[in-house]
Amino acid sequence: MLTQLSRLSVETDGRYATSEELQFIKNYLQSFNLRLSAYEKITKAETEILDRVEAKMRDIDPTLFQNASGDFTPTWRKDIIQLLTYATATLLVDDRERLREGMLLWHATIAKSYKFERTCKTTFEVMPEVVKEFLTPEEAALFNPILKLNQIVLG
Repeated sequence: MLTQLSRLSVETDGRYATSEELQFIKNYLQSFNLRLSAYEKITKAETEILDRVEAKMRDIDPTLFQNASGDFTPTWRKDIIQLLTYATATLLVDDRERLREGMLLWHATIAKSYKFERTCKTTFEVMPEVVKEFLTPEEAALFNPILKLNQIVLG
């Protein structure tokens, strides 16, 4: 939304925006209550979501949190809290482009340097399954593309 508003400001400099150019604002306003509801549910359940994601990941592969230095679960949790926070903020403001350029590309570099790609990929394969337990289907439909973007960029 913020990126689109900024772009709209530049593109309509000196003229009125057309109805077509303003459509994204109308769409956003129509989905705002769902976005806010999902945002509040995720922030309230953050710890439980992470606990469930971690448990499912350990069921898939108990070695996912191991590397040459040992167990990196605390680092994973810290990073995933940050990524979930940014993903949830992205849901609220509807600005995936800002998420991708601002946080995910930076985080992908870190994940690659520490060889966390497999763990990141698995995290964002499992997370939508867990998050849908806390959201309505409509809310999950708004949030899942953001989680998919995380999986694509980080995995």
